[in-house]
Amino acid sequence: MFRLQEHGTTVKTEVVAGITTFLTMVYIVIVNPVILADAGVPFDQVFLATIIAAVVGTLWMSLFANYPIAIAPGMGLNAFFTYTVVISSNGQIDYLTAFSAVFIAGLIFVLLSLTSLREKLIISIPSNLKHGITAGIGLFISFIGLRMSTIVEAHETNLVKLGDLSSPAVMLTLFGLLVTLILMVRNVYGAIFYGMVATGVVAFFTKQLTFNGFFEVPSLPEGILVWNPVAAFTDVIQFGMLGIVVSFVLVTLFDTTGTMVGVAKQAGLMKGERLPRARQALLADSVATTVGSMFGTSPTTAYIESSTGVAVGGRTGLTTLTVGILFIVAAFFGPFVASLSNVAAITAPALIIIGSLMIGAVKHIDWDSFDEAFPAFIVILAMPLTSSIATGIELGFIIYPILKVVQGRFREVHPLLYIFAVLFLFQLIYLPH
Repeated sequence: MFRLQEHGTTVKTEVVAGITTFLTMVYIVIVNPVILADAGVPFDQVFLATIIAAVVGTLWMSLFANYPIAIAPGMGLNAFFTYTVVISSNGQIDYLTAFSAVFIAGLIFVLLSLTSLREKLIISIPSNLKHGITAGIGLFISFIGLRMSTIVEAHETNLVKLGDLSSPAVMLTLFGLLVTLILMVRNVYGAIFYGMVATGVVAFFTKQLTFNGFFEVPSLPEGILVWNPVAAFTDVIQFGMLGIVVSFVLVTLFDTTGTMVGVAKQAGLMKGERLPRARQALLADSVATTVGSMFGTSPTTAYIESSTGVAVGGRTGLTTLTVGILFIVAAFFGPFVASLSNVAAITAPALIIIGSLMIGAVKHIDWDSFDEAFPAFIVILAMPLTSSIATGIELGFIIYPILKVVQGRFREVHPLLYIFAVLFLFQLIYLPH
């Protein structure tokens, strides 16, 4: 079924690769509920929804695309959902309404994945803007980690200041950060996960962590949250969330496609510049996003952590089948995960480090061309300072074509980018954001 001999691999190798990938990305079942809890979503709801989305996307990738690429709710997208869509609305948009936007974005994503439009969209957007979006999200995520752990606190005059480094919570965060960094520079697979384990152990013995149980049959306290496309689209129009939907689609589009191509190249699965079975692979995250939003989680994406499984020999869907099975097992340990999520120091180092990995995209920006560099810079600057991924994207997409037009190089800009610029300008001026 997985054509193991053709890909030069074995059952043992694939299973070990699956375990490796799972250990490097399992932090999401802890971090995702922590972030979405700030939007008011119940922990049990997000915990199981995260696993459902991961299982649906990963098993789709395994059974239909036969790739060793795992799917789960994306970092950055969960922060966007919580801090930009819900919290920044000042009570106008609750999490149920926001999931309508995710649901519609997922349906649009499915349609794009079934056609050639997805490829055209990717081509239309300048690479410097794509790199700027990735880097900006990285800064935003790291800032959230610093704020959660109180390493950075609010300041009346300067907006932010350094927190109390002698407080138990900050000291525990710094310990977790140091341990995780040491593991990462030693190239330990699953460094982020093991760093969380080490921090949890110290938190337990310092009485910052208490357990209220370990095993429990998983449940969805609020059931299915979104299912009617008409009602969801009505919410999107009524609350002015068109820009939010577009932002969800664009960020997921760049993140997933780039990750899939990168991991496939690492595994030697590309045919020249073409990704075989691309449509089946691209459908994995779009279907998972749609299903995940129905149960209560933010959009999914392909995980770059899949490269760790590829590094130990994973080449087929048997790797991702293993990952999916392990996520199902994890669903029965909700109380244990809930206890861990109550200690910010356990999850904050993961956010800070993931942000540092994403900011690396700045090296690919053409800083010598001002008309290319400045729009990317605005994207990077605006995201953490406005606490809005969408605003960063919108400003970059507006400024880029303007600079090209005044240079007389308007033909270098894809027509779709002009359309985005007009829509985003309208969004910023007239619609809630």
